[in-house]
Amino acid sequence: MSVNPDIVVLREGTEGLSMESYAEELRERLPDRTVALARTPKQERNLVTDARVVTGITVDEDLLTRAERLELFACTFAGTDHVPMDAFAERGVAVTNAGGIHAPGIAEQAIGNVLVFARRLHEGWRRKQRAEWRHFQSGELTDSTVTVVGLGSIGKAVVQRLQGFDVETIGVRYTPEKGGPTDEVVGFEEEAIHDAFSRSEYVVVACPLNDMTRGLVGESEFATMPTDAVLVNTARGPIVDTDALVSALRSNKIRGAALDVTDPEPLPADHPLWNLENCLVTPHTGGHTPRHWERLADIVAANVERLDTGETLENQVLAPKPD
Repeated sequence: MSVNPDIVVLREGTEGLSMESYAEELRERLPDRTVALARTPKQERNLVTDARVVTGITVDEDLLTRAERLELFACTFAGTDHVPMDAFAERGVAVTNAGGIHAPGIAEQAIGNVLVFARRLHEGWRRKQRAEWRHFQSGELTDSTVTVVGLGSIGKAVVQRLQGFDVETIGVRYTPEKGGPTDEVVGFEEEAIHDAFSRSEYVVVACPLNDMTRGLVGESEFATMPTDAVLVNTARGPIVDTDALVSALRSNKIRGAALDVTDPEPLPADHPLWNLENCLVTPHTGGHTPRHWERLADIVAANVERLDTGETLENQVLAPKPD
C-alpha cells in the first residue's frame, strides 16, 4: 500500500465498470505518479489521509478533516449534488466532474431513437415478435427540423451527428448571442421555445435540470408541437412533465417519445408509459460506454499536471482556494 500517494481511487464503481480498470488508465497516463486503489473502507481511511488527489463518486466528509494534503477531488459523475461541496470549499479543495465523457454515447442513442421513429423500426420489431410479414409505411428524416434543447457537450455531439442527414437544426441555449453549431440559435424564453417547437418534427432535450428547465416541456409545449413531432429526452426526467407527456401520447397530440430518463426514476412497473406503443423507454443507459474510464482518465491526468502549473482545471466545478 502506497505511502503519501499522489492519486487515490476510491472503491465504489459505476455503470458496472471496475475501479481497477480506472486506476490502470490513470497509471498509464501518469507513470511518474503514485496511483493507489483503495479496495476496502480501511484502505480508504488510510489512503485519503495522505492523498493529493482523490477520485470517485463521493468521499465521506469525516475523512476530509484528516486529508491535509488534498488538493483535488475528481468526481466520477457529471453531477456533483451528492458531493459535500461546502466541506471542500472550506478546505480549499478543488472539485471537478465527469461532464462530457458521456456525450458520444448519449448522442448516438439520441440519433438512434430519432431514426427509429423516422423509419418506424419499432413497428417492424413488433411485427417480428408476431411473425407477421406485412408491410408498413416508413418516413424519412431528410428535410426534417430538429430542435436540440441545450448546446453543451451532449447537445453539440447530437448536432455533430445530425450533419449529413439533410435536416434543419435549431439550438436552444442560455446565451443565443454566442451562436452555435445549429442552423439557428434561440434562447430559453417561452416565446422562442414555442416558436422552435412549432417548427420541429423532433425535439431532443439535452440540457441540465435546474430551476429554469424543470417542467420546461409540459402541456402547453405539447400543444404547440406538430402532431407528428417526437420528443427525445436524454437529459433528466423532471425537465418533462410526465403527466402531460402521457396525455399527449395517449391523445396523439405528438407522434411519440423516446425516454432514457423519466420522472419518477426508476419508472415503476405499473406506470402507463410502459404500455404506450408510441413511447420507447431505456433505463438511463445512454451514457454507458466501455470507454468511460479512458475518457475520464484523460481529464483527471491532465488536471494533475495543471495542479503543478496553476492552470484552470478542466471540468472544474469548485475552484481551489488561492495560496
